Amino acid sequence: MALINTPLQPFKATAFKEGKFVDVTDADVKGKWAVFFFYPADFTFVCPTELEDLADIYPTLQGMGVEVYSVSTDTHFCHKAWHDTSPAIGKINYYMLGDQNHDLSNQFGVLREGVGLADRGTFVLDPEGVIQLVEITPEGVGRNATELLRKIKAAQYWASHPGEVCPAKWEEGEKTLAPSLDLVGKI
Repeated sequence: MALINTPLQPFKATAFKEGKFVDVTDADVKGKWAVFFFYPADFTFVCPTELEDLADIYPTLQGMGVEVYSVSTDTHFCHKAWHDTSPAIGKINYYMLGDQNHDLSNQFGVLREGVGLADRGTFVLDPEGVIQLVEITPEGVGRNATELLRKIKAAQYWASHPGEVCPAKWEEGEKTLAPSLDLVGKI
C-alpha cells in the first residue's frame, strides 16, 4: 500500500463542526495543508485521548495553514452526540467527518474488512491534495499530536526549501541537510 504522493480522490461527506452539520468535499480540502485523522469509533477508549490531544494543538495547526478532518465510520449525528456528552470531545473545533459508507476509509486503505471500522491512520496532504505523510497504528496504540506537529513542520519546510531535507528528530529552526556526494559516508 504505497499512498505517499497519491492525490486525494473525489469524495463528499457530512461533518459535525462547531455545532453545525456541514458537507465537505475534496474541493474543500485543496488549497491548504490537511490532516485526515482516522480512528475506529466514537464512544470508545483510546480515541477520545487522541482526539483531545489533537484538539489541543488545533489552533497551532490553523496558524500553520493546516485543516484537520477526523474520520470514523460513525455518522455525523453520532459525532454530535459524542461531542455534546464527552468533556474531551467537547474541546474539538475541527471537522468530524462521518464515513458510514466507507468511501474515505477505503480510499485511504484503513478500513478493516469484515469489521466496518477504520484503523488508526494519519494522513497529511499538501495544498494540492497529495498525500505527503502516512502513519498507521494498531487499535491499542494511541498517537501523539506533538509528534504529528513536528512532522507537519518538517513536511512544510521540505516543500518550501527544495534541495534540503530534514534529518531524524529535526525541529523547526534546526539545521537541515543538503544531500550531496560530499555527505555520503560522513553521517
